[in-house]
Amino acid sequence: MSVATELQPFAVLREIESRSRENAFGLPQQTEVRKPWSGIGFRMGEQRLVAGLGEIGEILIYPELTRIPGAQPWVMGVANIRGSLIPILDLKGFICGKNTELKRRSRVLVIERNKHAAGLLVDEAMGMRYFFEEEQTDDLPAGDELLHAFLKGAYRQADSHWGIFDVSRLVEHPKFYEVAAQT
Repeated sequence: MSVATELQPFAVLREIESRSRENAFGLPQQTEVRKPWSGIGFRMGEQRLVAGLGEIGEILIYPELTRIPGAQPWVMGVANIRGSLIPILDLKGFICGKNTELKRRSRVLVIERNKHAAGLLVDEAMGMRYFFEEEQTDDLPAGDELLHAFLKGAYRQADSHWGIFDVSRLVEHPKFYEVAAQT
């Protein structure tokens, strides 16, 4: 067997490799995967707010209520939600002192802390919202000073400014438990 015959298969392999490299597509681009922060968007008056996804248990249409005599004006009443009595509180009434005008888009956001649930009446639930780290800002949206006590930052997307509503701060606020009307 001659040396030329032995090299021929190697030459064929080299030719295949060369053609493969010429016609091969490049590797996929390495793109950075950005993980968004997600929350439930809602509107309180003209203010756009978003609460962390884990802070809102469910979104309800305004339920039938039993009024509570002698309660603060922002305490709307108690609702029977699947066999559990849940107080329904007007978030705007609590924060701004002016109750929400019930409309077709009004919703109740159910929150739960320490096995106690409450419903927060808002003007509108705006569904899931996604934000990226570079959209976060310390510039809080204009609004009532008491509202700022419940915000832990904000997001800016195009022309929208969303306050990050912290449900824990709301539930830990002493005024939140002062539901009896002042006499």
